[in-house]
Amino acid sequence: MVKRYLKKQIDVDAGLEVGSSSPQVVAVVSSVIQDIRTNQDAAVRKYSEKFDKWSPASFKLSEAEINAAIAACPAQTIRDIEQVQRNVAKFAKCQRASLTDFEIETEPGVLLGQKNVPINSVGCYIPGGRYPLLASAHMTILTAKIAGVPNVIGCTPPIEGKIPNATVAAMHMAGADQIFVLGGVQAVAAMAVGTETIDKVDFLAGPGNAFVAEAKRQLYGQVGIDLFAGPTEVLIVADDSARPLTVATDLISQAEHGPDTPAVLITTSERVAKESMAKVEELLAGGLSTAAVASVAWRDWGTVVVVDDLDEAYTLADEYASEHVQILTKRPREALDKMRNYGALFLGERTCVSYGDKVIGTNHVLPTRKASRYTGGLWVGKYLRTVTYQEVVRDEASGQLGRLCGRAARAENFEGHARSGDLRANLFLKDSFDWIK
Repeated sequence: MVKRYLKKQIDVDAGLEVGSSSPQVVAVVSSVIQDIRTNQDAAVRKYSEKFDKWSPASFKLSEAEINAAIAACPAQTIRDIEQVQRNVAKFAKCQRASLTDFEIETEPGVLLGQKNVPINSVGCYIPGGRYPLLASAHMTILTAKIAGVPNVIGCTPPIEGKIPNATVAAMHMAGADQIFVLGGVQAVAAMAVGTETIDKVDFLAGPGNAFVAEAKRQLYGQVGIDLFAGPTEVLIVADDSARPLTVATDLISQAEHGPDTPAVLITTSERVAKESMAKVEELLAGGLSTAAVASVAWRDWGTVVVVDDLDEAYTLADEYASEHVQILTKRPREALDKMRNYGALFLGERTCVSYGDKVIGTNHVLPTRKASRYTGGLWVGKYLRTVTYQEVVRDEASGQLGRLCGRAARAENFEGHARSGDLRANLFLKDSFDWIK
């Protein structure tokens, strides 16, 4: 493959390990988690005061506080939340319907079944910080409720010392059973280990900064998690039909997430590449309110590659295995057959990554740092445990399985297992064994 880099991110060849964090982040998170394990609510309050300057009488919002937050939102904001949640709910319900329970009779009298059982308790983290990501409430809380999770706790940080009204409204409307205005590692750790006032959950979901991601990594095993997440990523595959303005606008739309956001363009057209790069610089200099962040991301992590044909473009895109892959070509649906590694695919100029982030209905909690090679993003199925059951209802079937089990277990030197099989062969087929008196 011939690749011509017109722009290259600072460490394009270094590779990033999924779930990795800097030693400083690891140490800070480990210390906070251990303190919360030991000192519970007192430690939670200490870190909330330290990191967020936030120490209300109760981190949990009362019904009156939730209603006040909703009332403080513009009516149009509430209508928009309702519309987006309808979109998310519609897609999530179809996902749930695709997961069916079943029971089959594999042999006469041998019944095997599968059930999809919701997780009992889920903690959802809704980021604040630079941006109040109220859309994450739809993606995490609403999806969990549609999966049938009976208890969903939502945590979101204060913003400049205040309750984030729109985020709280979205969390409540999504179906959160309890809402806490609490951020960072202290929120994630409190939900995972449980404190005097915050119930322990079985599963954590939702995006967050490097500290939140590291907390989830360290807590994984004690609780389940949706996925290991790094900075937002965008990759655009374009041919000579792509509009440079569209390419540039959509690259910047993701670069504004953070200064370490990779934004990659792979194109078969050197003209599109050069004009898109020029448009990016023009837009960043043109008064964009988030230009300070997006400019750093583009400077350090922007990449533009020219390849000979679209097959090479798709092959290279699969190597990146990006979180968001946008296809700006004459025949965008070709990517469905040509590509395999991506968190989510956005086909054609009418479809942008921002739709997936905010409004279209698919989930925006997606794998980063090449994790799309082995996992997809958050969806209804993440909140379900697929469990099996078995029942043998005929004597003959149980006896025959007993004989098979005895032989199979003894081949592995598991005498106890073998005797469980022997007993059924004895009970139902009248086989005799020296150990059965």
